[in-house]
Amino acid sequence: MVRSLEAEGVTTVFGYPGAAICPFYDSLAGSSIHHVLVRQEQHAGHAASGWARACGGVGVCVATSGPGALNLMTAIATAYMDSIPLVAITGQVSSELLGRDSFQEADITGACVSFTKHRYLVNDARTLPRIFKEAFYLASTGRKGPVLIDVPIDVQRASLDFEYPEKASLRSYNPNVKGHAVQIRRALEALEAAERPLICAGGGVFGAGAERTLLDFAERGNIPVITTMMGLGAMPSEHPLFMGMLGMFGSRCSNRALAECDTLLIAGARVGDRAMSTPELLARDKTVIHIDIDPAEIGKNMGASIPIVGDLALVLGQIYEGMSPMRHDDWLSSLNRWRSEESAESAARRDENSFEPVSFVRALTSAMPEGGILVADVGQNQLWSAAGFSVRHGRFLTSGGMGTMGYSLPAAIGAKLARPEKTVAAICGDGALQMEMCELATMVQERAAVKYVVMRNSCLGMIREIQDKSYGGRHTAIELDGLPDIGKLAAAYGLPYMRISENSETPAGVKFLLETEGPAVLECVVPPETATAGGRFKGGSAR
Repeated sequence: MVRSLEAEGVTTVFGYPGAAICPFYDSLAGSSIHHVLVRQEQHAGHAASGWARACGGVGVCVATSGPGALNLMTAIATAYMDSIPLVAITGQVSSELLGRDSFQEADITGACVSFTKHRYLVNDARTLPRIFKEAFYLASTGRKGPVLIDVPIDVQRASLDFEYPEKASLRSYNPNVKGHAVQIRRALEALEAAERPLICAGGGVFGAGAERTLLDFAERGNIPVITTMMGLGAMPSEHPLFMGMLGMFGSRCSNRALAECDTLLIAGARVGDRAMSTPELLARDKTVIHIDIDPAEIGKNMGASIPIVGDLALVLGQIYEGMSPMRHDDWLSSLNRWRSEESAESAARRDENSFEPVSFVRALTSAMPEGGILVADVGQNQLWSAAGFSVRHGRFLTSGGMGTMGYSLPAAIGAKLARPEKTVAAICGDGALQMEMCELATMVQERAAVKYVVMRNSCLGMIREIQDKSYGGRHTAIELDGLPDIGKLAAAYGLPYMRISENSETPAGVKFLLETEGPAVLECVVPPETATAGGRFKGGSAR
């Protein structure tokens, strides 16, 4: 198993040992592979996800049988929803004990059927090299995603003549990567005829490594770009063609652009409900070109006039080859006017006295070096982070599809270990803090210089907001009484700490984070009534 990982070029694995995976760990000790000991198995999967997203490789996570494997399941599902390539290795009870309710036995391969690309329960050690080769191939090709390898302890203890295959051969798996020539021609003709074209870029841009291709494509066609939350960073935030994030928590400009465009090119996005609540209505009066590596995603949520199955970088390149420079001056003028009006309104609403999260995130990410990585958790902090994200040529990582709280810190640790030269910041709320704060120990142990920001409003802010808007302001099970003293918590781990509570303190907070050598913790005190879209909630209505 270890030699297979070495043959795949794996340098780092994230895990937590247990009895059923001890033979693997014993062999790992003699390897050059670096093991990162997380403090809970779910975080091993999130850290591997952050590692994979930051460097473009396949993340590897390890857990033992039973509760260890079950803890890992949430992270596997999180990676599956966001198409992140992972290989998850789990120990299992001895083969002769399977199905007998043995100590720490759980049918993890059966449990993970609906949110893995493939699963292996290994019953013969001689098949391990082939299985590992297939697992890495499956995880990293087509629509990327997690693959699970469950290995009973007796199989781990067996011997074999090791020979690693040069390539994987799967007769039933042959993902299409090049776009059909007829569809490419139709897409080009539609774009050339368009008066109000628009590109909607999703997380598939990163999966295909198509960031540069997308930028060149948009510039040659002079086509404005909006992104889903998972697509943030696919287009430089400061680029004049970038119109912001769409969806229920996106900018008004991007949503209006989506409504009024006449030709929509969807690039690596599944058109989920958070991005487009009524996709079929939106598609009625426009030509929709949908490019995706997964044919199951095309037409699933929005009908496509011109469906193209293939690798996004290759397909955009095919269209680009036949594309002449275009101009859409009137269309871009309208978009820029809408964007300016929205910015002015947002500035007018801003409360200069109490702390304003979006302004803080904008200040932090604008000051981060080019190519920095921002990792957001789930809840209000995720939406504030998305709204304020402005790292030049940076990456925005979050749990988009599954919306898993407790993602940010372990994913940021993984991203920092993958790209130690990059500035990596993680933002979470005080609810998520208590789901992931054990990983402060991992951050210290690994000397991972993550800049950790806690938005503290002493409640489950997103649920409070929902209750204010939809349940008459009746607050149930949202008060976070008993929160730890975050300053003392940081001190317990030997971490530099600072606390801010007003907008005027934002520059000092940003300076503290970015100038502190190594990891640092910043607590931001947010008024509990602060809403995701700016302003305050009071009496059940937003203003």
